[in-house]
Amino acid sequence: MEKLLSVTNLRVGFEKDGKVLEALREVNFSVKKGEKLAIVGESGSGKTLLALSILRLIEPPGKIIDGEIIYNGKDILKMKEEDLRQIRGKEISMIFQEPLSSLNPVLTIGYQVAEPFLIHTKATKKEAIEKAKELLKIVSISDVERVANAYPHEISGGMRQRAMIAMALALNPSILLADEPTTALDVTLQAQFLNLLNDLVEKFSLTLILITHDFGVVSETSDRVIVLYGGRICEDSPKADIFKKPLHPYTKGLLESIPKRGADKELKPIKGQVPPVGKFPSGCPFRDRCQSAFEKCAEKLPEIKEIENGRKVACFLYGE
Repeated sequence: MEKLLSVTNLRVGFEKDGKVLEALREVNFSVKKGEKLAIVGESGSGKTLLALSILRLIEPPGKIIDGEIIYNGKDILKMKEEDLRQIRGKEISMIFQEPLSSLNPVLTIGYQVAEPFLIHTKATKKEAIEKAKELLKIVSISDVERVANAYPHEISGGMRQRAMIAMALALNPSILLADEPTTALDVTLQAQFLNLLNDLVEKFSLTLILITHDFGVVSETSDRVIVLYGGRICEDSPKADIFKKPLHPYTKGLLESIPKRGADKELKPIKGQVPPVGKFPSGCPFRDRCQSAFEKCAEKLPEIKEIENGRKVACFLYGE
């Protein structure tokens, strides 16, 4: 499969007191057409920042310091704003984490789903609204007329999330970025939502980049996993391998801290918390929380290397 998106040496930071504190450091990965990639990590690991960087939606005091984000042969970071507007929503769409705060409270759901057609095509308002209603049907909303004429606060969280998907799919994008799309949903709705998302990815031939902290969501929706910590990729593996044999101590810790069906073992939480930006230790960012850390981990930053077919890890426990 051809590479659709490549991120190379991406560095993103925040300006504070005349200094730039790096929140993403030397992030490198690529996504193939039709791939379903999950980016996993605790809050504060840099997952959402990475997704926003792909669409160049970082706002001050945040800034993209360096790197390349190549989509279809063009560097998004070097595009003019008018060219970038043709990418956002049309070729790369995003489902944001909290639909209630992402939707406009004074516009109806139908109008907001219709907006991409009004901005990017020559459709009239009436035609755009009709297309919006068709999309609402596709995302399994049965009472289309009521939902289309409702305001965001008048419908449930599950309905709002479906409306966000409809907006993202409006112009049949190549890449769908989904940032913690199940956070606001209960367990039953989460299962329905993930089934719907998988169906739509197949139906629309989408490339999916899913941002999540939940390995249960990962198991349902992805075929490859990137684990992020301290703004760096610490592991990049096919999904089946990462569940069978996690490599990085952080990945192992994440998997050991979630309950497993039928298991009688006591859960093992990872000690400590993710430090704030600018407060990570020297060397490996995970070393203060790692039970396998040794002297070398404090001396320098481990590079991410391929150690098996398709499996990469940034850890001194592997290699020489």
